[in-house]
Amino acid sequence: MSDADIAAERAAALLLEARRARPRAPLAPLPPAVAPADEGAGYAAQRALARRLGADPPAGYKIGATTRQMQAYLGLAGPAAGFVPREGLHAAPAELRFDDFFQPGVECEIGLRLGRDLPPGPCSRAAAEAAVAEVFPAIEIVERRYGPDLAAFGTPSLIADQVFHAAGVLGAPATDWRALDLGATRGRMWVGETLRGEGHGRDLLGHPLEALAWLAGSGAARAFGGLRAGQVVFLGSVTPPIWLEGPCTVRIAFDGLGAVELRFV
Repeated sequence: MSDADIAAERAAALLLEARRARPRAPLAPLPPAVAPADEGAGYAAQRALARRLGADPPAGYKIGATTRQMQAYLGLAGPAAGFVPREGLHAAPAELRFDDFFQPGVECEIGLRLGRDLPPGPCSRAAAEAAVAEVFPAIEIVERRYGPDLAAFGTPSLIADQVFHAAGVLGAPATDWRALDLGATRGRMWVGETLRGEGHGRDLLGHPLEALAWLAGSGAARAFGGLRAGQVVFLGSVTPPIWLEGPCTVRIAFDGLGAVELRFV
């Protein structure tokens, strides 16, 4: 095992230990001797974490910071991706325990399922679209587990820890999604009866399928050996995350794609 592999395993072990301790305070930054030094090391540690969770290959991926708004919010220069374990995926309508999450938030997402593999490396939007089997509305559940100073935790460590990901809720596949203008579709999110945010598919790197093309060429795809048929991808949130105060009902809807409901109890 190389020094880089040993470092990735040490970072993954500390992140998993902190999660299993379920602290009621944000995660502390990894020690300097263990924290990944760059994006590539962050993705290597992320795959090591996936192996420890029995999620390699993963059930899918989430893409974070696909909008300028989210990049500014998270302090990232561009998008970042995280693996998604199978046990964290739920069909809509879903009911989950609020107390099972640490300071949870929700995001208004366009999701998809791959029908064929995409190898790691440069990918065109047309090639990405050809690999898609299904498109559906989705809610990503995220956790505010890094505290207010993201810079102190560090972008590579944020990548290693799946970029805020906690779980996800998948809506029903849209019929004839290829006839839809996914860039123009509008997504809206309600918490209870209150509209909390809205945005459009074009907010995701110009078009949702550009986000998938980005993922195919990303460090996550390189680390995990490419994207595979059957995997789910959360393409990014068209709204900033909505941080929740307690049990509630969350609903999102995209024009042409349908709606998803999640109840926290």
